[in-house]
Amino acid sequence: MKIAVLFGGTSEERDVSIASAAQVIPALRGLGHEVVAVDTASGRLSGPAEQRLLTSGVGPQPPSGSALAGMKQGAPVLAAETADMRDVDVVFLALHGGAGEDGRIQAVLDLAGLAYTGSNHIASATAMDKDLSKRLFRAAGVPTADWRMAPITAQDIDAALGWPVVVKPNKQGSTVGLSVVREPQGLARALSLAQRFDDEVMVERFIPGRELTVGVLQGRALPVGEIIAPGEVFDYQAKYQAGGAREIFPADLPPDVAARVQELAVRAHAALKLGAYSRIDFRMDAHGGIWCLEANSLPGMTAASLLPQAARAAGIGFPELVEQICKAAIRLPTEVSDSG
Repeated sequence: MKIAVLFGGTSEERDVSIASAAQVIPALRGLGHEVVAVDTASGRLSGPAEQRLLTSGVGPQPPSGSALAGMKQGAPVLAAETADMRDVDVVFLALHGGAGEDGRIQAVLDLAGLAYTGSNHIASATAMDKDLSKRLFRAAGVPTADWRMAPITAQDIDAALGWPVVVKPNKQGSTVGLSVVREPQGLARALSLAQRFDDEVMVERFIPGRELTVGVLQGRALPVGEIIAPGEVFDYQAKYQAGGAREIFPADLPPDVAARVQELAVRAHAALKLGAYSRIDFRMDAHGGIWCLEANSLPGMTAASLLPQAARAAGIGFPELVEQICKAAIRLPTEVSDSG
């Protein structure tokens, strides 16, 4: 197949997207596919430019707002209109956050008649909107923590949520702009931080406990993973820096609990009408309650990312995983390993 890999872009998750592409592109080429590398911030890359970009790694902080603003000013029209894209069999979306994950690029690809990996534009937009996602989770019987949308006062939190709370941008990933606030004095600063990344800000009851994650592939749950982060949240540094967190696949859970988390993940995936794959994140509290945090419609595909780790625990190697994802995009038959 001829496959265009779209990555980079101008969201705060640009570096993470580049790291995903650095794994996906060689895996696809190793399978014999012809790969076109396209940074949506600059267009198709030459061989040397591709090599430089894909070896840059993920820094301890997201790209600065000024750096991203400069890229946005010079960003080309999406390459779906160029000759490089017209004859591809499938577009592999290695994009995270922003226009790459919120449905806008998916809508353009739909209009161009190009097959692409992941979820359609409506499901992508729904998953990116945490407020809307949580409403649909509850409608589907998937427990999720109570929340309110800003503007909100400390008195509102006292009455509706209690302390501590998580303050975060409503449409953002990789915990960018997220704060855990334990007392009223910290609320204004946390709201201001979150508003730097999104006009809409969510304030959610903080659930202490174990961090769990479940990949969903072709409608079936992969083994449950557990993330043991050094702090109280699985933040940007813990996600992407070496030694930042321990990630255990499969998680040390009783079989009935693992099955329950998997069942909720599949239900959450279906509630948002997500596509061939996703990753659903949870907290398990001290009483065994399972709470859905969010759904990721384009989960990370780096060497250390959670979805590839879950697939490996199910006996699916990385090349097989990307092959299945591509085949699902063009509806070719494929075999899915039993997740147990």
